[in-house]
Amino acid sequence: MARRSADAADDGREAELMARAAWLHFVGGLTQGEVARRLMVPVTRAHRYIARAQAEGLVRVTVDVQSAECLELETEIARRHGLAGCRVAMELPEPGPLPLRALGAAGADYLRRLARARPHRVIGIGHGRTIAAAVNALGRVDMTGMRVVSMLGGLTRSFAANPYDVIHSLARRGAADAYMLPAPMFADSADDKQVMLAQRGIAQIMALIAQATLAILGIGCIEPGESGPGVEALASPEAARALLARGARAEILGQFIDADGRVMDAESDARVMAPPLESLRGKTLVAIAGGPGKVAAIAAALRSGLLRELITDEATARALVGDGGGRAARAAE
Repeated sequence: MARRSADAADDGREAELMARAAWLHFVGGLTQGEVARRLMVPVTRAHRYIARAQAEGLVRVTVDVQSAECLELETEIARRHGLAGCRVAMELPEPGPLPLRALGAAGADYLRRLARARPHRVIGIGHGRTIAAAVNALGRVDMTGMRVVSMLGGLTRSFAANPYDVIHSLARRGAADAYMLPAPMFADSADDKQVMLAQRGIAQIMALIAQATLAILGIGCIEPGESGPGVEALASPEAARALLARGARAEILGQFIDADGRVMDAESDARVMAPPLESLRGKTLVAIAGGPGKVAAIAAALRSGLLRELITDEATARALVGDGGGRAARAAE
């Protein structure tokens, strides 16, 4: 009995090493020598793992297998926060502070499965570099007959990931019908927002947003140097610092959530060109987010109860399960 248990453990370890080798080589772009160094195995064994993954049909565009550790993290995060699902992408070497390659691969896989199953006909799309990374990694899919709509404005801002480029790219790759909200992220005043909402074209897009049963969103944080487009679009850095002082930790659709998961009241709520966050409860909200600077923001968003699914990376998931979000939030106070 003990021998069989040891053999099963060895098989599980070998399967995990094969999965990581294939992921690092085919998704991460590492050479076999680099994979060997990363996994601390001989080059010949790294080659054997990669070849075996191909022979067993595990490798398509992405690696069709996950590590046991990632599965455990997914289960724990979903259990703690009452999520319908959680996907944790295995670690990849990244050129910048955000794990965009890992998140992009996992987000693209989610979009491909969505296109095949077609549980939603109208899909809302948020802003952010992680959403852009997922779309860029998507390749060609069949989304004919599906409609994708931008969940908020962004017409007058020069974001790192332009929301209109993102939604155009998604429509082009999937042959979906795309709809943009032709407005800035924040109006200059509450009165200006009401004037824009009364315009026929904007009113039609807002009505379509209300029909969306699924929204794929990013999560922004408030800290200087880490903030997302919602914070960048505020009138001044002082406004962001004031929100941080009031306890804001996360930004979704230009609106703010505190460390305990409460949706905050902010002056900018009367100007943001997006549906109120509370109006989205009951819809399927999927967030794609990760990175060491976003742990507190993701933890706050999870505590809000708004999210149904989370796609994140392995290091972020470990921090969330280890209460990294709570520690980060307390450190910022």
